[in-house]
Amino acid sequence: MRVGFPVYHLVDLLDVAGPFEMLSWAGFDLTIAAKHKGRVQCRGGLVIEADASFDDAPRFDILWTPGGDPAALAERMEDKVFLDFLVRQSEGATYVCSVCEGALLLAAAGLLDGYTVTTHWAFTNCLTDRFPNVKIAPGHPRFWRDRNRLTGGGISSGLDEALELIRLVQGDDAAQEVQLSTQYYPCPPVTSKIPAAPACPLPPPRSAATRS
Repeated sequence: MRVGFPVYHLVDLLDVAGPFEMLSWAGFDLTIAAKHKGRVQCRGGLVIEADASFDDAPRFDILWTPGGDPAALAERMEDKVFLDFLVRQSEGATYVCSVCEGALLLAAAGLLDGYTVTTHWAFTNCLTDRFPNVKIAPGHPRFWRDRNRLTGGGISSGLDEALELIRLVQGDDAAQEVQLSTQYYPCPPVTSKIPAAPACPLPPPRSAATRS
């Protein structure tokens, strides 16, 4: 199956690279697409290569939408070209996925209305304030599936979410093989608790392109 990653300037690197790594071990056909083909700078400065533009991207079986720098994210939420690409690629897709604040991009495109989702804990109120038809999954789960919508929490959650996608498409054995190949048995050296979500850190929408 072909998985497509729509990327943009200051996209979160791990939102793309982590799932890309996991899915590549499972043999998925992976495409990184951007408004213009070529180099795209991620948040933090590293550069990735978009091998397709939105105009010539192939049809995706699975759409994987990453989050990014808040200012860049706010721009994409009002970018008709970007949102229209998400809508086109979602039509007939087996799964429509996001990780981190990528859920806000799907919501801005109208693709999460009536679904229960998760996102980065600090951006939960952005969803509830701007998109009242989107429900928030309780308890900040690493990922959440509602029918064919698969959404992930904060940046690192994309690793778990990608394993879940592999499990859904290829079965438990395939997901376990990828877990073993990547030695993904996390045991972080510190423990902290997620606090209450703050007020939405995004700037107010500038146009009617953000739908509610």
